[in-house]
Amino acid sequence: MSPQKPTNIIYTGVAGTGKTYRLLQIAQQYTDYLPRINDKDLLGQLLQELSWRDVVCLIFLDFKSKRQDLVKVPEIVNHEFFVSKAAQNAREKNLSNTAWSVLQMHTPASSQTVSYKNRASQAYFDKDNSGAWYLLPESMDLLSDLAQQLAEFQQAQRENNSQNQEFRQQRFSMVSFHQAYGYEEFVEGIRPVMAATSPATNSSSQMSYAIQDGAFLKLCQRAANDPDQRYAMLIDEINRANVSRVFGELLSLIEPDKRAGMTNAMTVNLAYSGRTFSVPANVDIYATMNSQDHSLAPLDMALRRRFRFIDCPPQPELLPILYINQDLEAVNLETLYPTETIDLAKLLTGLNNRIAQTLGAEAQLGHAFLWSVDSLEQLQTALIEQIIPQLAQAAGGQVTILQYIFQDEQQPLSAQFIQDSQALINNDANNSVNPNSPSQLFAGHQSFLGQSISSGSYKTNADLLDNSAEFTKPFVYQRLY
Repeated sequence: MSPQKPTNIIYTGVAGTGKTYRLLQIAQQYTDYLPRINDKDLLGQLLQELSWRDVVCLIFLDFKSKRQDLVKVPEIVNHEFFVSKAAQNAREKNLSNTAWSVLQMHTPASSQTVSYKNRASQAYFDKDNSGAWYLLPESMDLLSDLAQQLAEFQQAQRENNSQNQEFRQQRFSMVSFHQAYGYEEFVEGIRPVMAATSPATNSSSQMSYAIQDGAFLKLCQRAANDPDQRYAMLIDEINRANVSRVFGELLSLIEPDKRAGMTNAMTVNLAYSGRTFSVPANVDIYATMNSQDHSLAPLDMALRRRFRFIDCPPQPELLPILYINQDLEAVNLETLYPTETIDLAKLLTGLNNRIAQTLGAEAQLGHAFLWSVDSLEQLQTALIEQIIPQLAQAAGGQVTILQYIFQDEQQPLSAQFIQDSQALINNDANNSVNPNSPSQLFAGHQSFLGQSISSGSYKTNADLLDNSAEFTKPFVYQRLY
């Protein structure tokens, strides 16, 4: 049976349309949730290969880790390690005798409290006059391996108990491209390696260079060793890098029919290592592309025909209605109190319609700009810190365009989202009450300077910044519909 045809998809659209979110959702499809190993299984793995003597030593080490050095036989027999080992060996009877036998057999011949004929050659335990047992100090060096196993078991137990979900095994790798991202990070490259030195030489670490695999090559190797599962390479902002340089000779190999095992399978020699390589058929590639950022390198045409492009438009219908008067929760606010609501879906739709008319469709705003807005204050913050600066950059700071987008042309200066800096200067001069004041005397001069220096410059309304005056009222935002 031929392998499943690989998937190559690029999600494209303006900023804030959920493209990266789609990648995160796709990542879930390439994640396996495996049951956690419970404490019983962890303990069974710990004790499986241990003798009764090792188990009893482990019990003493466990008590010692809890600051208890003296242990009596009933405590040993009732310890979870002893009980679990007995269950593994299908033992139910004479467990105390087993414990006594192990303890006495491994006592020193010089013991003053234990008289036993068939002692083992190595002593680990002794008993005091109260009948409590303890580990001999000189035996601790012999138990270093057991102590390490106990520490690893306790750590695994802590991690296991702290997990709130199943163990996750990821069959994907996610990277973000940028202008400096290259073949060396994605496929393979020569990178510096710090070589360890012996303290005896009293010399500093030395640097050497070695060929190391990049993110895509590592994922392909995992996929090749696991052909029954599908793997995914997730690339955020694929057009931020020079894709021909990043993919190198792999640009041809990622085509679905050129994959290993497919009809026109291809193999190449990698640039640095010279190894033969082909892209496995069980590797899918998903990427995002911001169609709005014109500062990015143009997408290579060769890559365009190797991927399917899926448009991700803004989805204003996903946005909620803001209810400004929180005391009116029990009624249909949208019907009875329309003046107390701001429909974010209509607001974004209105903005985008005017943006498309003036700046083009690629300058539209994605719904993510307003996704987390649930109050008037948060809406103001989104406008001030994100939306207005982005639109101002797209419009080159042209006040006329910005005021059209925000429906400011017919509004009084105090109610405009975007104000003309020159209009503000003239307004201040006209509102001066003292004709002999310096501001009035030099009004004409200020007007001339303002025109020469600030012509076409915009200013965000100070009342919007301060959440005051007109901008505390919903109708100001409703006119953006």
